[in-house]
Amino acid sequence: MDLGPITVRLAVEQDVPAIAAILAGDTVGGHGDTADPAALPDYLKAFRQIAASTSERLYVAERGGEVVATFQTLVTTTLSGRGSSSMIIEAVHTRPDCRGQGIGAQMIRFCLDEAERSGMRLVQLTSNAARKDAHRFYERLGFTASHIGFKIKLK
Repeated sequence: MDLGPITVRLAVEQDVPAIAAILAGDTVGGHGDTADPAALPDYLKAFRQIAASTSERLYVAERGGEVVATFQTLVTTTLSGRGSSSMIIEAVHTRPDCRGQGIGAQMIRFCLDEAERSGMRLVQLTSNAARKDAHRFYERLGFTASHIGFKIKLK
């Protein structure tokens, strides 16, 4: 059910409960996110840290005044690639009742446009190995599975 156009904008502190609820709806990631109001201070602390950063941005996609999706970007500059900058896209999530409506594609196009305008060398992201539908989605948008990622959980 499409309820109108999507607007992608920087998240504001008032969006944090809606973002937490979207993240809590992720049954694959296993990040321990929750919409419990008791956890709100943890999310607000993280939001404030992101908002204060010069290289990180937290976004929401809004439709009809409601937050329906979220994602985060990080810009990193490395010596490899002759000192070029790259955008990393993280935590791409759409509310379950809004999936399949082109919202994710609009968010990714937004990132690609921002990176291109800023003269970045590449845009990259990681996706949980279990998210096969997401992998097909990213490939349809032009991404290639060119690397293997590794993690160590510390907590």
